[in-house]
Amino acid sequence: MLAGSIERVTFHNPSNGFCVLRIKARGHRDLVTVVGHAAEISAGEWVTVSGVWVNDREHGQQFKAAFLRASAPTTAEGIEKYLGSGMIRGIGPIYASKLVATFGAEVFEVIEQTPERLREVPGIGPVRGQRISQAWADQKVVREIMVFLHSHGVGTARAVRIFKTYGNDAVQVMAENPYRLARDIRGIGFRTADASAARLGIEPAAMIRLRAGISYALLEASRAAQAGL
Repeated sequence: MLAGSIERVTFHNPSNGFCVLRIKARGHRDLVTVVGHAAEISAGEWVTVSGVWVNDREHGQQFKAAFLRASAPTTAEGIEKYLGSGMIRGIGPIYASKLVATFGAEVFEVIEQTPERLREVPGIGPVRGQRISQAWADQKVVREIMVFLHSHGVGTARAVRIFKTYGNDAVQVMAENPYRLARDIRGIGFRTADASAARLGIEPAAMIRLRAGISYALLEASRAAQAGL
């Protein structure tokens, strides 16, 4: 288990979430390289990761994360780095510095609860302020979806794929019928969907589970037959 702040996002593939991060981890003098998956990730965020240490032949020692959870930074330095990373539309390094200078560590609260106050910052008018507010709201939705998926036993890599498939409807899909994962997302089988269903309180004898099991068996048989052609 590692926890620390992201100093740099070395690489991030938005299509599948694969990322390479350099983090300032607690208990480590030097920056640590973390390899994992995240729907969206930015410098300045605080991350908690669990996984294993590996020695890559080309890149040396890395922490391979099976689970990665990111949260908004709380220090002024982290907040400025996060806002200046380009993660929030309408804010670059210059406006990030101005926002932190004006609102300090309360800047996220201002963006979310009293966005009209953003106009107190020189150069931020109604249009830019609205853009910033909307971008922050979008980020919050993504974060809440990932937290929901993690809390129901979905690993980070699979959580990213679920989010990429269903977008903002991911929580609704999971809550209403987690067995759709086995049907809609290649690589996620009935067992994985069934484990998530159990965490959501779906009983083993529930009709939705029995129907999903039959449908998945037929789907796999169809795929096997097509592969044999």
